[in-house]
Amino acid sequence: MSRIGRLPVAIPSTVEVTIDGRRVTVKGPKGTLSRDLHPDMTVSREDGNIVVTRPTEQKTHKQLHGLTRTLVNNMIVGVTDGYRKITDVKVIKAPDLPKSERTLGTIACQESRDRLST
Repeated sequence: MSRIGRLPVAIPSTVEVTIDGRRVTVKGPKGTLSRDLHPDMTVSREDGNIVVTRPTEQKTHKQLHGLTRTLVNNMIVGVTDGYRKITDVKVIKAPDLPKSERTLGTIACQESRDRLST
């Protein structure tokens, strides 16, 4: 079994998960995400967890197993915590300044700021 794929995905109390065939919809405090998963993977809800199973031990199914589990987990994280991408930008004011006088700043991408504010 895939080491990642075999792990169940916990469903927080603030999240509602709907499984309709191969379509998984996750609704939480930060919004709703929906995704059609690969038809070979089986997604089910067991004891407050999402469990992904694969039909065979073929290499492709093993790869899809871990991918599908990760996609579902990322959907749950996205509707509960959201995402934030931080980029470090090094700015040199003048090329001839010593290293101690150069500035280093951290800025967040505008896209992640927009996601966090909604």
